[in-house]
Amino acid sequence: MNKPERMKAAAGASQAVLGFMTADERAAKGRALRDDTPRAAQAGWKPSADRRDPVDILIDSNEGRIQQLVPIRFGRMSASPFAFYRGAAAVMAADLGDTPTSGLRVQACGDAHLMNFGGFATPERNVIFDINDLDETLPAPFEWDVKRLAASVAIAAEHLALPKSDAARVVTDLVRQYRERMFDYGWMRALEVWYDRIDLQKYEDRSGDPAIVALARKRLAERIEAERRKSVPDHMYPKFVSEEGAKPRIKEEPPLIFHPDEDMAPGLSSGFSEAIDGYRESLPDHIRMLFNRFQFFDMAFKVVGVGSVGTRCGVALFMAADNDPLFLQIKEARASVLEPYAGRSEYPNHGQRVIAGQRLMQAASDLFLGWTRGEGGRDFYIRQLRDMKLSAIIEDWDAGMLRQYGRMCAHALARAHARSSDAAMIAGYMGSGQTFDDAICEFATEYCSQNRSDYRAFVAAIREGRIPAQVEEP
Repeated sequence: MNKPERMKAAAGASQAVLGFMTADERAAKGRALRDDTPRAAQAGWKPSADRRDPVDILIDSNEGRIQQLVPIRFGRMSASPFAFYRGAAAVMAADLGDTPTSGLRVQACGDAHLMNFGGFATPERNVIFDINDLDETLPAPFEWDVKRLAASVAIAAEHLALPKSDAARVVTDLVRQYRERMFDYGWMRALEVWYDRIDLQKYEDRSGDPAIVALARKRLAERIEAERRKSVPDHMYPKFVSEEGAKPRIKEEPPLIFHPDEDMAPGLSSGFSEAIDGYRESLPDHIRMLFNRFQFFDMAFKVVGVGSVGTRCGVALFMAADNDPLFLQIKEARASVLEPYAGRSEYPNHGQRVIAGQRLMQAASDLFLGWTRGEGGRDFYIRQLRDMKLSAIIEDWDAGMLRQYGRMCAHALARAHARSSDAAMIAGYMGSGQTFDDAICEFATEYCSQNRSDYRAFVAAIREGRIPAQVEEP
């Protein structure tokens, strides 16, 4: 039995023995896990003697990508150590695979860094704060998500040139927030956990600085209103669509938005009818009825993010009437970066893996979430384009804003983990003191240094011509 199989078996055994127990009894089971993996074992980071070259890992991760887009991916990663970290989930997954684990598994995000959290609209048109990118989701140890999120805050603090003392306080506060929220969830009723959500328009944090919370709420209100305007069809349609010719067509902005050929997008000649039918079948009956009102008109590849660059991502235009468009974002779903270390997904389609994880972890999900398989055998998941999606812009933040945002991310992560695992056991393992907080802070601080070193090696590889990079015009 290999390591991922042992991890899954141990987690299954720990859950199977619980049966019907009180929250206090389950917390005691969590505390007992410290005998095998003390909380102090989570502290610090030291690379193993046989640690793989991070540049080799990134080169391997380009397999199957659109090769002419790889230089854009590496160009975006070369902007800073923070940008590099965003695109190097595979590197950290390999590192986390060698760290001690508690044995407590959750539906993990797999890439829980600051920029993968944000706001988006629910089907009821409320704007909530949650994890908004789950391409790498897979059942895995809860600590892996906490460590990646904490390290991203440490790296962001370094990016903002904050004093090291401020960075340590912000990271420790993030972990404390996760731990305290998990305690809350551990003793809540199951349905209360499931219904809990972070409503951005009503957001409060009684432990936060009132002035910072008020400033964050003001900025969020401004962003929400701006994104609300951008997400309406009257704004999106003229921005993305040209009506020159016989039918509406998505505007090209090469190399970031372009129409693929048949080699890049098998099924193009048939209007992707097979893939669209597969997507239609993945939708719930009531949403399928709605989707059937729309007819496919066009699809173009659209370069998005950092880590996703080079994968087959696009935007598709559907129309129900002349002034009634539906824009769907299509994203290629590959094997999770966690898979070699946490075990393979139970789902036969990686798009289905992403959607199942998204529905489990998010408090509310997009109406049009679904998956399909392309004629070339690649897996995809699909959702609405934009729909009031808010992402963080950290460049002008101080320590107070970073702390507040980190606390919101920790809250969202704890809530997501509590939906798929036993919150009381996780809370019991972490305890009520600062031992776990300090351990993860130490890890995050030392991994920040590792990321900086990896970034330098990455930039050197670009300079030496070992890997290609294309820096885009601002």
